[in-house]
Amino acid sequence: MKPIRFATSPLLSERLPPWRQRLVLVVLLGAFALLVGRSLYLQGFNNEFLGDKGRARFERQIDISATRGRITDRHGDVLAVSTPVRSIWAIPEDAQLVPAQARNLAAVLGMDVHEINRKLAAERDFVYVKRQLPPETAEKVKALALPGIHQKNEYRRYYPAGEVMAHVLGFTGAEDVGQEGIELAFNGELAGKPGSRRVIKDRRGNVVEDVESIRPPLDGKEIALAIDSKVQYLAYTHLKQALAEHRAKAGGVVVLDADSGEILALVNLPTYNPNNRSKLAGAQLRNRALTDTFEPGSTLKPFTAALALEQGKVRFDTPIQTAPGKMTIGSATISDAHAHGVLTVAQVIQKSSNIGSAKLALSMKPEEMWAMFDSLGFGAPLKLGFPGEAGGRLRPAKTWKPIEQATMAYGHGISVTLIQLARAYQAFARDGDLLPLSLSRVVVPPTAGKQVFSAQTAREVRAMLEMAVRPGGTAPKAQIPGYRVAGKTGTAHKLESGAYANRYVASFVGFAPVSDPRLIVAVMVDEPSNGKYYGGEVAAPVFAQVMAGSLRTLGIAPDAPLAPLLMTAAEPTREEM
Repeated sequence: MKPIRFATSPLLSERLPPWRQRLVLVVLLGAFALLVGRSLYLQGFNNEFLGDKGRARFERQIDISATRGRITDRHGDVLAVSTPVRSIWAIPEDAQLVPAQARNLAAVLGMDVHEINRKLAAERDFVYVKRQLPPETAEKVKALALPGIHQKNEYRRYYPAGEVMAHVLGFTGAEDVGQEGIELAFNGELAGKPGSRRVIKDRRGNVVEDVESIRPPLDGKEIALAIDSKVQYLAYTHLKQALAEHRAKAGGVVVLDADSGEILALVNLPTYNPNNRSKLAGAQLRNRALTDTFEPGSTLKPFTAALALEQGKVRFDTPIQTAPGKMTIGSATISDAHAHGVLTVAQVIQKSSNIGSAKLALSMKPEEMWAMFDSLGFGAPLKLGFPGEAGGRLRPAKTWKPIEQATMAYGHGISVTLIQLARAYQAFARDGDLLPLSLSRVVVPPTAGKQVFSAQTAREVRAMLEMAVRPGGTAPKAQIPGYRVAGKTGTAHKLESGAYANRYVASFVGFAPVSDPRLIVAVMVDEPSNGKYYGGEVAAPVFAQVMAGSLRTLGIAPDAPLAPLLMTAAEPTREEM
């Protein structure tokens, strides 16, 4: 068979149908037009898509941290400030460190090398190696020139006063967000608003060009507190000494300005160092003056007397028979430590008679006593904006039994916080009205507050409270040379599992100078266990030390001659129970 050459193949002589040639040409021209149209569309009319895809590979939007606002005391002394720090981060895929490099990095950072290797082995695009380092340490890391290891500028909160202000200020977390105290309560104002900028980064995360600023950061506002650093330190020092002396579990001190309602000091023990929280326990975080409730004991007796005076049931010198020192109500019996016989209303407060207070209470309707306690702020939080603030316990009047009404007259069956108790004593330090309390500095003090008692009633109870710290009263240890002082002691058993235990809370609330009250100081000592537990022995001396130092610090003039203080035997203090 004769072979056929390709060039002479008869198939090549065959002509395609004309319609087929035209169809192929049309298809090719259509495809070319489609490509040209698509190219014009993407590059001329809708170039955002390709631009976005391109920018996504090299452009990044970086957040610019806003500086957190400072916190100062009423005199401008800095209590909390943000200091520049750096955080070390890595891209695990790029951070392929040899063992020697990992050891060098661990040595500079003060970390275990196995911890660093674990972080760098993570299947993630970004990991923090260590955060909030001092700039000098960060510079040492930079000098190592390790691949895939980068740095980020941040801020860390610093608290110059440390333990003294811990419960007032609280602290911030690693992201510079408030976690406790003022830092949490005012976080919105302190934090500010972060900014952002657009940059070009290479594949290793290094910024090679700063493109533009998208939004400048807005720094946080500065907060000026009502706290006076000197008064706070005085309260902290004397409370700490008292807790050590009496081997107490905990304690608190509140100092108020009676003219403005400002909180000048707020101290709690035990405390913690907000600059080093590595071994922080939960109990240390509690701001006990606002979060812990207790039965106030005899510190409530003046309010019972004030209500009886206000209603015209008694007068300042109305006699009340307290003999034989015991009183049975239903199946329960209440008693005084010693029988006093006939006492005036003023002496009931001076001697702290349970019988006299119970008789005053039972002369009134339960609804009237409840309304008074409610108007004083008991049973509900004061709404200071502080996290975790408790309201205490004030049961509805319709549930009260006669014995419960009687015991509430001397502070049992009701619970309050120390800040509530201090604020309630404003009614006696002022002319019967209550001002709202303020954690921040008050520029223009209010001239009047919520009227609870008449001015006459407030002045009469003020005189009774002054008698309580004089010879024959329950708190001679609350006296201060050169100043007239008024106040009331309290000692109460602690409730445990619904029953009163052989543990106590000692307290004292008072104000000075009596001629023109300016400061209110409330002291609470929880579970003193060194033999003494009465408010007049444990809390009253703390009050005297804090009040004396505060009056002199604020330059408040004395209103009494500098005469030797007269003390009496401890016998009257036993009548607070």
